Amino acid sequence: MECARRFSLPIDGIESLVRSEKFVMSTTNQQATEQIKCIVTLNGDNVSQADINLKINKNSNVIHKTSVHSENPWKLQQIQDTGNHLYEALQCIANIEKGYQFHSAEEVVHLLSKIMEYLKKGLSCLVVPKKRTIEDLQSSRNVKNLQPPLPIDIAVSFYIQSHKLIFAVYHVQHHHGSTKFDVYQSECSVPWLNEVLVFLSMALQLCQQLKGKVGVFSQYRDVQLTVPTT
Repeated sequence: MECARRFSLPIDGIESLVRSEKFVMSTTNQQATEQIKCIVTLNGDNVSQADINLKINKNSNVIHKTSVHSENPWKLQQIQDTGNHLYEALQCIANIEKGYQFHSAEEVVHLLSKIMEYLKKGLSCLVVPKKRTIEDLQSSRNVKNLQPPLPIDIAVSFYIQSHKLIFAVYHVQHHHGSTKFDVYQSECSVPWLNEVLVFLSMALQLCQQLKGKVGVFSQYRDVQLTVPTT
């Protein structure tokens, strides 16, 4: 339940910890620092605001400025999907009737396996972001909501990589019938995402340990103790 407080989930009786947080994104490359400046406000699974300055061409003084506004936030699908998978895992437990007695070890193992499947999916959403083509990015609703729009040869993306929020910029170039693109990125660490990763990993570990114990006990369910006679 503690993990669920980091998401906007329809669960009664828990106090949500979701709140707006502002981050100044940074780069590990000094050159990229001059080319990308981005300040974001993260609210749960939304980038609710962002001020973006891009200087793609080093030999030009042209700076492209655009913004994300609260009325059209940038939806971070990875966070929403992780929350949905966590919710499904919790529902597996909530749907067990009070006082219900499991009839076999296999039934318990099946339940634990189902819970673990949802937890693994939730972790995977954060750790392994889906790959998208430049065309996908350029045509996405998130990009179309940027104001003012960026030039057609620039695509951008916000995504999650583990506990970090990444802002990536792709500069598309066409030469003699071939297409290539340069990639620049900045990032910031999001503390509550790190907490989510820890909670999900701990839950997976506990489920695995319980599965192991149930498996051991199930091996002895048919063993009958006898007293040797002389």
